[in-house]
Amino acid sequence: MEPTPEVRTIETAVHGRYLVHTPGTPGPWPAFFTFHGYGEDAAINLSEVQRIPGISDWLIVAVQALHPFYTKKEQIVASWMTRQDRELAIADNVRYVRAVVDAVARDFSHGPDIVFAGFSQGVAMAYRAAAHIPAAGVIALAGDVPPDVTPHQNRSERPHVLIGRGTTDVWYTEEKMAADVARLKDLTASCDTCVFEGGHEWTESFARKAGEFLARLRRAP
Repeated sequence: MEPTPEVRTIETAVHGRYLVHTPGTPGPWPAFFTFHGYGEDAAINLSEVQRIPGISDWLIVAVQALHPFYTKKEQIVASWMTRQDRELAIADNVRYVRAVVDAVARDFSHGPDIVFAGFSQGVAMAYRAAAHIPAAGVIALAGDVPPDVTPHQNRSERPHVLIGRGTTDVWYTEEKMAADVARLKDLTASCDTCVFEGGHEWTESFARKAGEFLARLRRAP
């Protein structure tokens, strides 16, 4: 029997990409950082969140995952992580998001209000970002709270959270949403939910709810 190979890892630098959409009005603007789902890219995610009423007043930053791949149609999409070397990938992704937030703060005129949003696989990144970077809010559509986000990580500035799921979503189920709401009592300032007619997708009804959520955050003292 041949010996089992020894597995080692090494840290290296890679380049990530993100899309920035600036409002047509003078800054500073509130900042909206958004994370796409598995098999999507930043452009797809940007087009979805632009359906949110009032989002044109926000500086939108659509962050693309570090692991691109080709679809069968040769479209370039990306994934945030897999089970392999999971803990290392989490740390890499958190550092990446922090670097993007720092770069945007340096290069663009935005105010103190930051919201992190995620769809599907990107939801975990939104929660992780808010656990490490002060944020006013989190919008989580069709994805659950990752187990590595714990109460002791959360800063004193606890975010307000909006969770969304479609009635026919077989992945993010009613039971998963209920479990998340229970967990978030120790992690957030408030947690709103939106259950809409639809599946694992962005819909107009959820976009409207997200717009109302953002408007409340901007009115908050």
